[in-house]
Amino acid sequence: MGWEDRITVNPAVRSGKPCIKGTRIAVYDVLEYLAGGMSEEQILGDFPDLKREDIRASLAFAAARERRLSNSVA
Repeated sequence: MGWEDRITVNPAVRSGKPCIKGTRIAVYDVLEYLAGGMSEEQILGDFPDLKREDIRASLAFAAARERRLSNSVA
């Protein structure tokens, strides 16, 4: 299963920011929590609608976006 199965972009939800499917939790938010030092367990505790796979999908989404950006500059 790829990140595409867990992340959606809908202009009517969070102004079109990529979000975890079925929630209003943005990928950006998950990444910020991780960057701020929260563990996966802490994030899952604060957001019971999230699954561990959603956190991994957020990381995979960010990696894919970075890869696209770096390839477009080269």
